Amino acid sequence: MEILGATLRVCVDDLETAIPFYERLAGGRAQRFERGGVQVAAIGCFLLMSGPPAELEVLRKVAATIAVTDVEETHKVLTGLGAHIVAGPIASPAGRNLIALHPDGSVYEYVDRQA
Repeated sequence: MEILGATLRVCVDDLETAIPFYERLAGGRAQRFERGGVQVAAIGCFLLMSGPPAELEVLRKVAATIAVTDVEETHKVLTGLGAHIVAGPIASPAGRNLIALHPDGSVYEYVDRQA
């Protein structure tokens, strides 16, 4: 399993207000999509999310999104190390992903860019 990088997850009240700040900070343009009623903007290493409070409450429990080369391989490594797979692997707008609960109680999303 190779970790390629991490994305910081930021829940915001107003996505349209937050995007210009993060575009200037990260030096890039927002890539937007929607997932489960939540509006998302990916900008550099930031993943901005805005939506219904109940949805954001769940999303706030995930500490970060970790990019990997292959989610299937990551699934095997994580379970072998004692992590509990909460969801996935499933297809998402950003690639395949899974949500894992680490033995220390931390929750992370793992995503690859494969279709």
